[in-house]
Amino acid sequence: MNQAANTPARSDGFRWGQLVFGIIAMAMIANLQYGWTLFVDPIAAKHGWSRAAIQVAFTIFVLTETWLVPIEGWFVDKFGPRPVVLVGGILCGLGWFINSFADTLAMLYFAAVISGIGAGAVYGTCVGNALKWFPDRRGLAAGLTAAGFGAGSAITILPISAMIANRGYEDAFLYFGIGQGIVVVIIALLLVRPPEHKKAEQVANVQQTKRDYKPSQVLKEPVFWIMYSMFVMVAAGGLMATAQLGSIARDFKVFDVEVSMMGLTLPALTFALAIDRVLNGLTRPFFGWVSDQIGREPTMFIAFAIEAVGILALFHYGHNPYAFVILTGIVFFAWGEIYSLFPSTCADTFGSKYASANAGLLYTAKGTASLLVPLSAVLATATGGWYSVFVLASILNAIAALMAWFVLKPMRAKHMAKPAAAE
Repeated sequence: MNQAANTPARSDGFRWGQLVFGIIAMAMIANLQYGWTLFVDPIAAKHGWSRAAIQVAFTIFVLTETWLVPIEGWFVDKFGPRPVVLVGGILCGLGWFINSFADTLAMLYFAAVISGIGAGAVYGTCVGNALKWFPDRRGLAAGLTAAGFGAGSAITILPISAMIANRGYEDAFLYFGIGQGIVVVIIALLLVRPPEHKKAEQVANVQQTKRDYKPSQVLKEPVFWIMYSMFVMVAAGGLMATAQLGSIARDFKVFDVEVSMMGLTLPALTFALAIDRVLNGLTRPFFGWVSDQIGREPTMFIAFAIEAVGILALFHYGHNPYAFVILTGIVFFAWGEIYSLFPSTCADTFGSKYASANAGLLYTAKGTASLLVPLSAVLATATGGWYSVFVLASILNAIAALMAWFVLKPMRAKHMAKPAAAE
């Protein structure tokens, strides 16, 4: 039975409430990714494990968080958001609970699997829910939801750091894991399956399909693989330039040079990372909103082109500590929007009914891109510097920008012209 079809119509305020619940849930799981760096050194100090061995847990987390989202999205489309987020919240809490007493790498890796499955369940559900509740403002809704994940850790980074310093990383894992898990479980009980919207409900400046594609059908569409390849290029390009930011700052000799801006005085790298937290969150709803106004592909072209230029500018002028902070901010701002633009474009292209599973399929591109990131360090070592890494990252973004305008836009237009009755 199609439960969504029997869901009563809701007020505009109700759907905004559902969006806020999703943002809160995303903020609660943000630390599983963005807060991990705080725990690496304390774990290494206690157990004597190498940082590389500990970071394998992070890689496992990212892979399970991304590559299982299509399966979790299928459950959302079939059973609604509540049971999936409920299980996800329990698993997120359980993962950090296990981390609190993990005394072997195998146990640490097992906890990463549990946390990754839980985080993916929450992430995929909340983004999919936003796409379904807001067919008329998908870019903005997906952007605000993704911003919860991108900037959510900013709320709790300081308390977690303080607890690690005062009571040990084990207590931080235990209490924040349980606390975050409980909040997500409570949020799950408040989530409601979105109603089906009429196909006519769409943004005038955004192309939207007149039919709903199942995940199995999506995988057969060439336009999906164009989007997937673009997602990988931009994600990998941005990560290559930013994942090694600490090493780059040291090589540029700006690592601990103090910078005074906006009434603050901080070391250049610390300033850059602080800006990352803010701009990585703001860019998602901003470019999502822009895409609702002027269309997805033009927005992609603008954002990816800015990223391509920003990466090259960072390499050429980043030896100045002030330029390093400003240009790093530009790079972060022009990169994080992929987590709002691609999900909304996916739903526009393949419909709302299976939006969670379909967006999940596209989201696996993040996992694919993460496998390419270690190559940046290898490339830098092989070539004796960061020049080749920055050039490659810039080229990838430039190619993606051109593909958005000259490949994706005409392909999607042709795709949209398919008859609604075709199955």
